Amino acid sequence: MIYNYVAPCHFGLEKTLTFEIKKIGGENVRAENGRVFFSGGAEVCAKANVFLRTAERVCVVLGQFKAVTFDELFEGIRKLPLSEFIGKNDKFPNNGHSLNSKLTSVPAIQKIVKKSMAVNLGKAYGMGVMPESGRECRIRFSLMKDEFTLMLDTSGQGLHKRGYRRDSNAAPIRETLAAGIVDIARVRDGDIICDPFCGSGTLLIESAMKALNIAPGLNRRFDGEHMKFLPESVWTSAREEAQSLIKEDGEFRAVGFDIDKECVDLTAANAKIAGVGEYITVERRDIRDFAYPENAVKILTNPPYGERMLEISEAREIYGTMGERLLPLNGNQLYAITPDEEFEDIFGAKADKNRKLYNGMMMCRLYSYFR
Repeated sequence: MIYNYVAPCHFGLEKTLTFEIKKIGGENVRAENGRVFFSGGAEVCAKANVFLRTAERVCVVLGQFKAVTFDELFEGIRKLPLSEFIGKNDKFPNNGHSLNSKLTSVPAIQKIVKKSMAVNLGKAYGMGVMPESGRECRIRFSLMKDEFTLMLDTSGQGLHKRGYRRDSNAAPIRETLAAGIVDIARVRDGDIICDPFCGSGTLLIESAMKALNIAPGLNRRFDGEHMKFLPESVWTSAREEAQSLIKEDGEFRAVGFDIDKECVDLTAANAKIAGVGEYITVERRDIRDFAYPENAVKILTNPPYGERMLEISEAREIYGTMGERLLPLNGNQLYAITPDEEFEDIFGAKADKNRKLYNGMMMCRLYSYFR
């Protein structure tokens, strides 16, 4: 059986996610703003949850149709084959969003979705009232330019929840965004990665996992494992494949620095939980004391933002110090993400490329220096 899926991602990472989906066997891949649609069998769903590094979650598309009135919304949902995916005792809470559409009230949309789904499933199972006493099937919806999409979440907790970051510093970068930066920097086994503002270690750990081919979802569970149309065998197979692909003798190395001892300890602890502790060294060090190692490195970093941890002037002072310590690059590479449009001027060099990425709702740029 072939199903239609959709995986949301950070704006700016659609191309990266498209490549990942094709690599695991997804077909009919189509990217649009902040999400990628694809199709495949049950095995593709399991592999998507286990292997995808930049997807936020993996959902089955239950249906898509135009809806400019609540009647159209109700009737559209009522006609969908929901009983193929949702059991007679399953709970089916829903949430979602509406953008640039005639129907704007999310609470009102939620009520119609719930009511129509109950009518649909009640008819399919011959029940007047749905008991909702069993497992939870999380329903998500999007209404964009009057196009309604109803989805069943197979991931559960967001896929950025790898399991290694039990704690974090005040302003962490999400694992999925970090993985996107790692992909853009083309991190490979044999590279030396450095982060002079390592925080909770996310960029270093995601670099290690990519270089050593450790699947991000290998050590966690998913809601889809309890869904009747996704047999246990596909999850077992996906995990066995992921385990077989790990590079046990990788030459990758990473080093992290931070002025805060708590961040240093946190990075070391998180790296150990992720199973990459032996590949990552962490030290307490100020950016003012930064010195390049003998071998060429790729610096991946999320320096302090003026909007969140420091006043803008303090953050910019750090950017200036970065320029003093990191320039000239002399064969090293730098990938720095920041929302500050003045970064290049303050740092003291124009990037070879800058790419618009969103860290949550914050528009940032990834400044890449690789020549």
